[in-house]
This record gives sequence, structure tokens and C-alpha cells, in this order.
Amino acid sequence: MVVIDQPAPAGGTDEGPTPLDVQLMALGGCVAAIGRIIANQRKLVVRGIEVLVEGEIDTDGLLGKPSNKRVGFSAITAHVKIDADMSAAEKAQFLHEIDVRCPISENLQNVTPVTVALTP
Repeated sequence: MVVIDQPAPAGGTDEGPTPLDVQLMALGGCVAAIGRIIANQRKLVVRGIEVLVEGEIDTDGLLGKPSNKRVGFSAITAHVKIDADMSAAEKAQFLHEIDVRCPISENLQNVTPVTVALTP
């Protein structure tokens, strides 16, 4: 079970990550998981992959305040550290393949139709 919550000032109890935190964590987890899949497929020795994901967001819109900015992230950056005996160029190519194969990254980078529907 995953508890998703909001900070107390936003009406939550701060008992878990926010939905926005979960989105960033999903990207970081996907990058690391796809990296491991590729390493296993290619029989590469990768000792570790660390991912720090940061998102820029203006929260006015989601809090109901007047804003002409996006409600979602205006930018997301995943900082990836690869612990492996690879040159900088090899790590860059490895990371590129991770990004191409990561479904979370692909969904964030491209328009994905989303339906929010009321269910009786």
C-alpha cells in the first residue's frame, strides 16, 4: 500500500509523498530500472545507478489562485550518476538508451491522452 498525501497547510496530514512527488519518484525509479534491464541484457557491470529528480512548479494554479502559468511541472530534470567502468561517452550513450526506453520519461516528453471520467 502506498499512502499519498498533502502537507498540512494544503489540507493533508503529511503522512506520505504528494502526487507530484510520486510522479518525480516514478521517473527516477523507471530510469534506474531500465538501466538495470539494459545492463543485464548487455551483460554490463553496473555497480549502481543513482537518480535525483527535480521539478519546477508554480503551485498557484493548483491551489486555486489566479495564475497564467501551467498547473503542472514547467521543467523536470533527472540527474543520473552511473557507477560503472565506462568512459563519459559510453555513459552518455547508456543514459540515452535508458531515456529512449523509459516509459515514464516517454509519457512525460510526449502528449499522452488522459481521460478523467466520472464513474457511477
